[in-house]
Amino acid sequence: MKYYILNLWSVIMLLFVFQNLKAQILPSDTVIHNKRLYAVAGIEGGLWAASVVGLNYAWYSNYPKSPWHTFNDNKEWLQMDKVGHATTSYFIGKVGYDMLRWSGVSHKKSIWLGGSLGFMYLTTIEMLDAYSSNWGFSWGDMTANAMGAGLYMSQAALWQEQRISMRFSFHLTSYAQYRPNVLGSNYAERILKDYNGQTYWLSANIYSFLNKQSRFPKWLNVAVGYGVDGMIGGFSNDYTGAKPIPQFTRRRQYYLALDVDWNRIPTHSKFLKSLFNIISFLKFPTPALEFGSKGLIVHPIYY
Repeated sequence: MKYYILNLWSVIMLLFVFQNLKAQILPSDTVIHNKRLYAVAGIEGGLWAASVVGLNYAWYSNYPKSPWHTFNDNKEWLQMDKVGHATTSYFIGKVGYDMLRWSGVSHKKSIWLGGSLGFMYLTTIEMLDAYSSNWGFSWGDMTANAMGAGLYMSQAALWQEQRISMRFSFHLTSYAQYRPNVLGSNYAERILKDYNGQTYWLSANIYSFLNKQSRFPKWLNVAVGYGVDGMIGGFSNDYTGAKPIPQFTRRRQYYLALDVDWNRIPTHSKFLKSLFNIISFLKFPTPALEFGSKGLIVHPIYY
């Protein structure tokens, strides 16, 4: 597990905040706002370069280099890291598209140039892995990155909206105490590093698939989620630490729950519209059904 996850989420949040500081109706396809476009290009390029250089200095420079090579990590963390890659690629693509449209770039060009931003950015991170002897270029990561970008771009092209969105939620678990260096030693680290507490969702907006005369609530979604439990190591739990470690069972968990589409909540407030857009990657806490090796579990409220 690598610290660049923190940088990816930081990029997402910074771009969201910048976009929403001047939230307005998207301009016409035929009018390019050069000042906005230059600002977008400068901020995106600056964050891109700074994060890559910073990661190389703060993280990868501590490990020996090697010639370009691949690394098969497809069985690591029960694929939770792959779902995280897809989600990150999806949301950076969303930000990239929205910022180009805000600058006056056409819908089609924004899909290709902005929607693929996450995939392109994560590819540069993958290249750092490729030259590190401790890791390597992961085709599994690249596939996940492509799937996240593809989910956003295909919907933008087909429907000109996101009917199925990716979401994230988190709850604290007891596993981090056994390997705090891997699963996190404080709350912020545990959100980013403890896969046991993370859940990734595909949230579908029902109204968008119905007749537009339908009275079904526009903001109500149905979501399916994926999570894991019992993991203190990437490939296995074979680890001996200072504290005795129980024999945890590594297992997958699947969820079904209602959700809220933040961007479809009716409001005339520009502040609320901006706020809803910023937090649109978060799954709204609701009751949930869990399916897995322990059978059916009902959660009154699930985070």
